[in-house]
Amino acid sequence: MISQSRKLALVLLPLILATASAAEQPSSAVEQFQALQTKLRVSHTANDWRSNLASAKDLKELLNEAPDSLLEVARADVRIGDLNAAFHELEQFVRMGQSADLLATSPDFAALVKNAAYTKIQHVMEANRASISLASTAFPLPDSELLAEDVDYDPSAKRFFITSVREKKIVSVEASGVSADFAKAPDGWPIVALKVDPSHRLLWATEVAMQGFNFAPESDWGKSAVLCYDLTNGKLLRRVEGPRGSALGDMALTANSDVIVSDGDGGGVYRLPANGATLERLDGGDFISPQTPAMHPDGKHIFVPDYVRGIGVLEIATKQVRWLSMEGRFALDGIDGLYFDRSKLIAVQNGTSPERVVAFTLDASLTRIETETIIERSTATLGDPTHGVIIGGDFYYIANSGWDVIDGHGNMKPGAKSSLPRMMRAPLQGSNLSK
Repeated sequence: MISQSRKLALVLLPLILATASAAEQPSSAVEQFQALQTKLRVSHTANDWRSNLASAKDLKELLNEAPDSLLEVARADVRIGDLNAAFHELEQFVRMGQSADLLATSPDFAALVKNAAYTKIQHVMEANRASISLASTAFPLPDSELLAEDVDYDPSAKRFFITSVREKKIVSVEASGVSADFAKAPDGWPIVALKVDPSHRLLWATEVAMQGFNFAPESDWGKSAVLCYDLTNGKLLRRVEGPRGSALGDMALTANSDVIVSDGDGGGVYRLPANGATLERLDGGDFISPQTPAMHPDGKHIFVPDYVRGIGVLEIATKQVRWLSMEGRFALDGIDGLYFDRSKLIAVQNGTSPERVVAFTLDASLTRIETETIIERSTATLGDPTHGVIIGGDFYYIANSGWDVIDGHGNMKPGAKSSLPRMMRAPLQGSNLSK
């Protein structure tokens, strides 16, 4: 569910909300993250760069060497005068396909930018921003005010379903691009996640009163619910309230039609049995901001992308999580939508820099990433991408969703204009992705 505006909230809120003192022992990943963010803020303000470096290294370990954590370590390295160590972190950062304006604009990196060795880093960052596209426009979405978030497909009726955050509804769209309203949010909150259950003719969705956003009354912030609609006529059949303070913003279905939802704010991954009325927490507190789950083909595990920690493999029976290694070359953070297809994980990354859509190819055991192929990056069509759906041998995804032109409260940024979102299509077979 998290896009650029939401990413900023994720980074900044812990600095305000964290209450863990140095003497406390945080247990969940959320608490550990908050405590480290507080330590980093305090040591940065005090110019205590030795302490800052220690906290930055702890953060790097917690986040599984995610790109942004490398920048935190590099910042402290520069401040204590260890430019060689800083360049080591930045070499890994750019090897992971990343770029950052922060290096040229922040005074914390001034000494590094003046060093002759920075030129090589700069050149690689420029290459990492180069335009790539293996996709083409399938059809534009007719409403620039949707703030389109999630998408799924009904193969029987041959129509797409798309959620609208701003207009708080689900729309159905034919392949020609002709659209119609399908259902409204029962509580008047943004509709966020959705999944089609074609065998039972159901459409599952979530509505979320997003914290800090003006899309819902402040008195409702922190509430969310799982919704079940009749796929034929849009009638609301069930509504299951989520935990207080949750943002149930992403969803998957198991083979037996159980609903899996992620709480991007509270860190939980939940299951709602197909005929159940209560959400059951599946994880043990390892996630900070879990996003769209993807079911493992064995039915016993779930690939769970954490917006800041990378991709975790959650074992349902034990609640244990194993993290896919970034291996110093794969950026696995910033994933909003994640989908499994024949040994590949297709990821929509609106939290990386630059934003991109990418396919990660796993080894035969599905425990290690071997290669990555960028589907789209730095194009005029991409904008802020969100989610997608695999249909046959193609991957369809929402591009230019509109998240990048609003601020952290849902208001249009000064001078920004809405433009039409679009559905992009990338072939998964018979192209570079099949190699």
